[in-house]
Amino acid sequence: MDITKENKDDLNAVLKVQVKPEDYKERVDQVVKDYKKKAKMDGFRPGKVPESLIRKMYGRSIKIEEINKLVSEKISEYIQNEDVQILGQPLPSHDEQKNINWDHDNEFEFAFDIGMAPDIELEISEEDKVPYYTIQVTDELIDKQVENYLERYGEFKPIDAVENKDEIISAHVSELDGDGNPKEDGIVKEDATLSIQVIKEEEIKNKFEGARVGDEIDIDLKKAFPNDTEISSMLNIDKEKAESLEGLFRISITEIKKFEKAELNQDLFDKIYGEGNVTSEEEFRQKIKEELEQHLKPESERKLTHDIKEYFVGKVNPKLPSEFLKRSLKETQKGENLSEEDIEKDFPRFQEELKWDLIKNKIIKENDIQVDENEVLELAKQVTAQQFQQYGLGNLPDEQLEQYAPELLKKEEDRRKFYERKYEEKVVDFIKEHIILEEKEVTSEEFQEMLQEDQNKQSQE
Repeated sequence: MDITKENKDDLNAVLKVQVKPEDYKERVDQVVKDYKKKAKMDGFRPGKVPESLIRKMYGRSIKIEEINKLVSEKISEYIQNEDVQILGQPLPSHDEQKNINWDHDNEFEFAFDIGMAPDIELEISEEDKVPYYTIQVTDELIDKQVENYLERYGEFKPIDAVENKDEIISAHVSELDGDGNPKEDGIVKEDATLSIQVIKEEEIKNKFEGARVGDEIDIDLKKAFPNDTEISSMLNIDKEKAESLEGLFRISITEIKKFEKAELNQDLFDKIYGEGNVTSEEEFRQKIKEELEQHLKPESERKLTHDIKEYFVGKVNPKLPSEFLKRSLKETQKGENLSEEDIEKDFPRFQEELKWDLIKNKIIKENDIQVDENEVLELAKQVTAQQFQQYGLGNLPDEQLEQYAPELLKKEEDRRKFYERKYEEKVVDFIKEHIILEEKEVTSEEFQEMLQEDQNKQSQE
């Protein structure tokens, strides 16, 4: 089998594949024999169907399938052996492909369009400057975090009477009949909890103003609460039953609780940071400042990674076989129901990502950047820790992270993404070591504005 590459220009080429009978005959014969062994046909015992009949019925489809498989295999081998740097996958050529008569031809020529990866000239030095934004930890940010701690460590405390309608009430709730008496076999909930603030009708909410423990208040639950879910939860009944409720319910108040924020004192410091580690409000605020700086640093790093990509894509700006890539997207994404308009809209972003991949891969290859299994596992542990932190479970012991992290790497696709992420981290770290980072301090508001600008720019590309 002969394969030749004809260059159309620097970025586009055609692979032509010449297939002769000796290339595919043995494969086709073997498949016919396999068919013969398994074929079941009226009038013949299993495995005894004549080969001539198998060829008459299935020969053409077997021939087509085996030749297509053979061509695909040989093209892959050619690309690998000849180190042909392509983008995407070879596509059947619309211009170069000759007509094929599968019934009469024995020799075939196939033509495939390929998009060539461009040669990239890349220098990384101190001539390259990228801004690094440090987010200021202002007194306002510290004040907000102090307030968050006061809220988080606050608690509900019993009071004698409703004051501001933001209290939580514990009550005995019973369904009433038409005469205003507890309904026989009606719904009763001994320890119901309700929030006055949730009550949607102001007239009903006002009934609780100044209410005390022991008071009884009759209300229409359907009018009082915003939806049946609230009612079913309060009465511990299913939603279908809540939907059919009507009439009044008596709320017999057994307890009134008001939320009180924690006090800014030593007890709070000890709860948050451990006994005696923080002993004054000044130390408390300093500790919060350090926490916020640590928390905001990943935001700065993500912005830096974005800006490094944008800078080097703009600097190198490798040319791409755009028309081939658009065609490739159209033909490979058919199952996703993407219209030509969708592809045209998303193509600029796809193109920028591809340019960065080419730059990244060149840096990896030229500097022999490697990623090993332990590094990927460590990254998976970091991601696992972040996931648990979202549920309020911080500072998990390392042995637990080692138990959960491998689960993220079980699927091959997920595993590949972790490797890609680690390679990108290493490439960005390499770049950071060889360029000038111009440190700039910005407020949180200014930083958010920049992120919004980046997002708007991406959506317009």
